[in-house]
Amino acid sequence: MPHVASIGTYLPCWGTLQRRLIGDDEDAITLAVEAGRAALTGGGAVERLVVVSRDFPLTDSSNAAVLLAGLGLDPELEVVERLGGAPAALDALSSARPRTLIIGVDLDPAGAAAVLTAENGLRIRTAARIARSLPVRTRNDGVVHDYGDPRLLYERGVVASLVAAWAETPVMLAGVEHDRAVELCIGKPAPLPTTGASSGLFALAVLAETQTVGPLLAAEQANLSGITVVEGEAPVHRHEPAARPIPERVHTPGADLPISLAAYERAFEAKVRWEAGKHPDSDELDFPPRYRVGDDSTLSTNYELVELPRVGTVYTEVTVQIPVPGLTTPYSLVIVELDDVAVRALVKVTGAPAGSAWIGDRGRLVLRRIAVRSGVPDYGYAFEPFDPSEQPEAVA
Repeated sequence: MPHVASIGTYLPCWGTLQRRLIGDDEDAITLAVEAGRAALTGGGAVERLVVVSRDFPLTDSSNAAVLLAGLGLDPELEVVERLGGAPAALDALSSARPRTLIIGVDLDPAGAAAVLTAENGLRIRTAARIARSLPVRTRNDGVVHDYGDPRLLYERGVVASLVAAWAETPVMLAGVEHDRAVELCIGKPAPLPTTGASSGLFALAVLAETQTVGPLLAAEQANLSGITVVEGEAPVHRHEPAARPIPERVHTPGADLPISLAAYERAFEAKVRWEAGKHPDSDELDFPPRYRVGDDSTLSTNYELVELPRVGTVYTEVTVQIPVPGLTTPYSLVIVELDDVAVRALVKVTGAPAGSAWIGDRGRLVLRRIAVRSGVPDYGYAFEPFDPSEQPEAVA
């Protein structure tokens, strides 16, 4: 059975305490990267990545390259993209080998949680696994069908699966509404911010923080999976800013800009991995990476990519108020002076109302979806100001 080395969680800043919402520059991939980076805060080797969600932006293509680049992991790592909810995420965890990063992601309500396994830490073991057929909600050819019988789902789905699995009464139950979980659990389980793939991992974070042992189960329709938390400790790294309402903005209709996949491919590594170019005959960094022409007019193409710091200070800022076709306004742009390197970057502001970032503000560079062109999500970096309650060292 695996051990849990660390846990990371992420909630978008928009919405309410009970229900978080994604921003217009977020999707399942950016949420997964946030949670994964939180889990990797203390370091730790990763040899395999498993992402569980029902909200992958690309289904006819792979999301693996963006995930690995945003997490700063080797592009040769094995990546499993698994379609599923809370039971699928706990099932992936219970069968994971050491040095596996498991991430569960949801968009409604929005949140993501990640678990890194190792040879030691918080010990868990498989408690239950059962698959039954009760397709209350389905999607066929893009059309969602909902049988719409919550009593049937509860009695013949969740309760019947618990009975069929011969599972012990859980200390926490993920994948169902909080009121239902309270009815089926020992004591008073903490409310969870999501009910999908990430909910079981959020529940594990609660158990790790409170040093609670016992069964943690997850249900979805009539499927059930569960683990038992046995003993040990695992640090929990949370990036969960205070909830606030989405500011009013206006989307101005405009022509859809086609994407150049050739240009997208050329810029991908430097843009999504947040790297600069360093030529062997110079200590200066080029961002974005580029060729150089020497004093003798020879072209230097042999540069190496160097990872850039992800924390910096606003050097200058501007807020765009004029409607721009195809964009949502107002929005803010900042030039960020990165820590410890002579590099400044022009990026949009995220996670804060337009006009709220000022010169001298500190923050971090985070992966965001900067556009969707020709159906292709295009990713880059944005500046997220530090919340007053956050310590920069904890989220860098």
